[in-house]
This record gives sequence, structure tokens and C-alpha cells, in this order.
Amino acid sequence: MSAAADHDLARLWDLVARRLERNGLSPQGIVSIGELTRSERFALAGLLSRPVTREAARVDLAVLDRRIREAGLSSGLVAMVEERSGPLVNRPALRDTAAQRRRALYGFARSELVSRGLASEPWVEEWLSAIRPVISRLAADRAPRELEYAIGCIARLPRNGSRRGRTELASQVAGNAHALDDGTVMSTLVLRAIALQCRVEVPRSSASRRALWESIGVTCDEVSTTVLTYGLRPPGTEVARPRDVETIAATMRDRSDAGCETHLTLRDLKRIDRFAEPGQVVWITENPRVLEAAMDAGSLAAMVCTAGNPTITVTTLLERLASCGASLAYHGDFDWPGIAIANRVAASCGARPWRMSSSDYEEALAAAGALVADLPRLEGPPVEASWDPSLGPAMERAGRAVHEEAMLETLVGDLVV
Repeated sequence: MSAAADHDLARLWDLVARRLERNGLSPQGIVSIGELTRSERFALAGLLSRPVTREAARVDLAVLDRRIREAGLSSGLVAMVEERSGPLVNRPALRDTAAQRRRALYGFARSELVSRGLASEPWVEEWLSAIRPVISRLAADRAPRELEYAIGCIARLPRNGSRRGRTELASQVAGNAHALDDGTVMSTLVLRAIALQCRVEVPRSSASRRALWESIGVTCDEVSTTVLTYGLRPPGTEVARPRDVETIAATMRDRSDAGCETHLTLRDLKRIDRFAEPGQVVWITENPRVLEAAMDAGSLAAMVCTAGNPTITVTTLLERLASCGASLAYHGDFDWPGIAIANRVAASCGARPWRMSSSDYEEALAAAGALVADLPRLEGPPVEASWDPSLGPAMERAGRAVHEEAMLETLVGDLVV
């Protein structure tokens, strides 16, 4: 076949190549080609050994394959197209291979989950589905290793209030202190599992990823994350303390006396032995606006703000306060994430609910009056309140969320004495 004829058949070879790849390199089916020029019709007629007089033609690949073989033009249609267009890809075989690899990977993952005692956890199936895009991008020899490390890490996450450093955890699981750094495959896989376990959104920012790590007891570091406090006055002691410790305690007392907030790091919390006197009431809020409003009203109450889902710095302070004998009172948003946070705070440090009963919720709805329809709708699956089984059903019936900002006047009234 002449070079000129090959040039005039270039469009046909492109169409045939794409169809062969879809067919698994089997010369079957029909391809249609339109808007044929005179030279293209002449070249196609020579290839097919029949006249082509119209501007469009239909070519049967099986007939074309037979014609090529009989004419001795090539060993077959596939060979002829590859001689002109380069190697063809057997796409069905490629899909089958990818599917087999996925099945093998997820079989491996399930066996790892079984060996770690995690297979029956309620989040597992959703996690396996959610990580598919991440795993599918990895090289075949890397994917099983990342899955093994991620599942091993999930199995080693802190339990029952214990804590672990992120670099320590990464070293123990993967032999690399940076394996759980932001952006690594292992951290992505593990954080998706944690988000599902905690029933929160997958974190998108560095700050939210850090907060999620710390909420389950994995410390990223001791200085970058803080807890917002107000009115805490660490008691003095007759026992001499290191200069830096006494300085921090004195600074907290001075700022409280001046009506100022204080942000404490995890390292600060480790330096001070006591943050409250036995029996002292410490009020805990989810939203910083409540603490701010109490400050503006001149409240002298001792307060801690979780700023949403508590980080390890927040829970450490609350546990320290509880160990000092302080009486902790918690208020949060009346929505499903807010109830889940309240459950965790109550379980971790024994905080009692503060204006968080079903009657408090209904009173807040009544106070909204005609504006109740403007309150946000409840979203997500219901969460049972550990302190009041009637609260969840009351919220489901009303279908509205009541955030702390809507109850500022009532809450601040409790804090100004």
C-alpha cells in the first residue's frame, strides 16, 4: 500500500484503532466514516476492493480483517493498525486487570482488619469505599504496604483517654517518624477512618486535621494548639515551684483579675499542678462567643471554651480540672454534632449538663417565637444525649437546631453573679 493511500486512510485507521481497543483487539463490529474526500474514497475503495461512491461509508471490521489477510497486506487488521498507529491497548483486559488488583487489595485490607480486630467496626465498609480513589492512584507494589501501615496505625490509636505522639505512632507503625505528616498517604487513610469513627467531616485544612488528631488523643506537638480560658486562677502553694511555672500561674491570675482571656498550650498545662480549688465551678462552652459575651458582661466565672470538637489540649485541661475536684458544667449547641461533643465531654471529665435538657431546648424554641422557622434545620443522623434520653426525640420532633448564640442572654445570666 502506497504512502499516499496510507495518508488518505489516516482517519479510518484512527477510528478502527479506537474500536479495536474497545473490542479487546478483536476485529468485530462496524465503524462509520463520513465527509469522505475524493482521494479518501479512492483509497478506501482500493482497500476494500469495492467501489465507494458516497461521502460516507460503513466498514465491517471482520470483512476488513479478512481482506487484509487475503491480500497479503499484513497478518491481520490489528497488526496493520499497529504498524501505522503504534501499539494498541486492550482496554477490557486493562479493566479486568485493574478490577482483579482492586479485589486483591481489598481482600488484603479485609484480612488485615480481621487480624487487628477491626473488621466488625461500623465504619469499616464506608472507609473501604472512601479510600478507593487514594489507593487506586498508588503503584501496585506500594498500595498493600500503605494499607498495612494505615490499618496498623488505626489499631494503635489511643483508647480510654490515653495519649500518643504522632511522630512516635508513625515510627512504631511505619519505621518513619514523618509517615503521618500532613499530605502523606498514610495520614490521609488514617484521618478518613478517624473522621468516620467520630462522625465528623473529613478535615480539609491543616488546622482541622491537627484538631482531629488531637481530639482522639494523638499529639501533633505541645505548643501550636491552645485552649481558650477565662477566669482561671491557679491556686498558690507553699511549696517552691520552678520560676517558669509560678510565672505562668501568676500571669493567669493577673489576666483573670483584669478580665482578660488566656490561651494555654499543652506545655503550659503540663507545667502547672492545679488549676482550681476543690468544688469550684468551671463553666464550659462550645462557642467562643459565649465566653466573649460573659467577659463583656463583667462575669467573674471561671470558663473554658472547647471551640467546637475538643482537641487534646482542651480535654487535657478539663481532665486536670476534674482531678483537682472542680465541678464542671457544660453547654453546647443543640444540634447532632453538638450533642455528640457533649457526650464526649461528659464521658471524659464527668461534666454535668448546663441548660442542656429537653425542657431547656423547648424553652429556647419558645423564646424564638415566630422566628423559630429561621433556625437552622437539623442535619445528619440523630444522636442520643447520654444525660437526657428525651432530648433527642424532642429535637427530632422540632427538626431545628438551637446554637449557643441564640441562648446568649440566658447563658450569660447564669455566669454573671
